[in-house]
Amino acid sequence: MNRFLERSVMAVVLTAAVTAGYLAIERAPLASVPPLAGTYAASAESLAAMETAAGPFMNLGPDAASSQDREPLLHHASLVPPRRPDVKRSPTDSVMALADWFVELDYDLEHVREGRAHVPEAFLASLPPDLSDVPETETRKRLFFQAMLPLVLRANQEILNDRRRLWQIRADQRLGRPVAAEDRLWLAALAERYKVSADDIDVLIRRVDVVPPSMALAQAAEESGWGTSRFARQGNAMFGQWTTGDGDGLVPEDRDDDKDHKVRRFDTMYDSVRAYMRNLNTHRAYRELRRARAVLRRQGNPLNGVSLAGYLHRYSERGDDYVASIRAMIEVNGLQALDDARLMTARHPEA
Repeated sequence: MNRFLERSVMAVVLTAAVTAGYLAIERAPLASVPPLAGTYAASAESLAAMETAAGPFMNLGPDAASSQDREPLLHHASLVPPRRPDVKRSPTDSVMALADWFVELDYDLEHVREGRAHVPEAFLASLPPDLSDVPETETRKRLFFQAMLPLVLRANQEILNDRRRLWQIRADQRLGRPVAAEDRLWLAALAERYKVSADDIDVLIRRVDVVPPSMALAQAAEESGWGTSRFARQGNAMFGQWTTGDGDGLVPEDRDDDKDHKVRRFDTMYDSVRAYMRNLNTHRAYRELRRARAVLRRQGNPLNGVSLAGYLHRYSERGDDYVASIRAMIEVNGLQALDDARLMTARHPEA
């Protein structure tokens, strides 16, 4: 009997020792994991990233446990490991990735305002989806302007290249020089794009001209709600341009029943910027703006966003109130200092 009790006690002791050993092995990795940075803290964003990478609840499958059994996974969401150093985040993934990208490019908006730096060719296809989640208004505004400015400068540079070639053709015509066949074909295509006759080169020169960055940035902020509107998020529509009922666009939620217009959708933000500038340079509603810009050119004065914004009363149904809003946007945010901004010559990849 004593021998039986001794064996029973020994079995219990051995079982307890083995169990304790397994528990120590299982708990050691969790205990040794250091606290993670805020980027990977348990949050809706980190959980969404987990679900995107491995499916909801890490693809537990149809035989998975109930929601009560899933709680430990949610509790340890902060243990999601960071990306490998060799895997770069796209700046369109999140606001944090976008901000990191700008830092990597040494892109400081204040340095650009002060004339101490050029603007990197940081061309975003779209804005990160969590831009509206940024609680600090000034941070959200700064990131928005940083994202839009390179695109505006790129579109203006494209226009300036056409304008220089156009002036050269005009000079050749005035001097009686023959215009090359390729230049004649290019001129015809440009005239068609800007909706004028190829023979009326003076009118074409008036239309093929840049838009002050200050005015473009202010309108983009106004029309897209600082990049957070449904049209900006779903259609890269930064300037609220309309299209016909059968066009590719998004239906406004408050559209009257007797109307069929849509807000035009674009593949990229750059497409939206180009279309906006084409609109100002071709539509009859902005004829006065183009004339005022031409006067500034003849006088040798810089193009002034606050001044030219005075001719935008037909851009919105708000009329003069819209003009006042754009002018206030320019002045309050110090956007006029960005009218002299220039792109860097070094190429950077688009995102």
